[in-house]
Amino acid sequence: MHKFLSLRHWQRTFSRIFQLLRSKEVSWKDKLLFLVPVLLYWVLPDALPYLPFDDIAVTMIVAEWFARRTENKYNRIS
Repeated sequence: MHKFLSLRHWQRTFSRIFQLLRSKEVSWKDKLLFLVPVLLYWVLPDALPYLPFDDIAVTMIVAEWFARRTENKYNRIS
């Protein structure tokens, strides 16, 4: 739980996300697996106002999942 409250952790996570999204080794399908849900969630809460999650919280959760999954799948791309 402590690492999820750490700004340093999130700085590294989003740095990894940008590296993965720019990488030519990561397929477009895998990149879209991160981008589409995040972008949809940023738009859909306006249409579904009673969802209990904040846009940024969902983005952070999906970013953490995407970074781990993609780095494991592509053997730690840098």
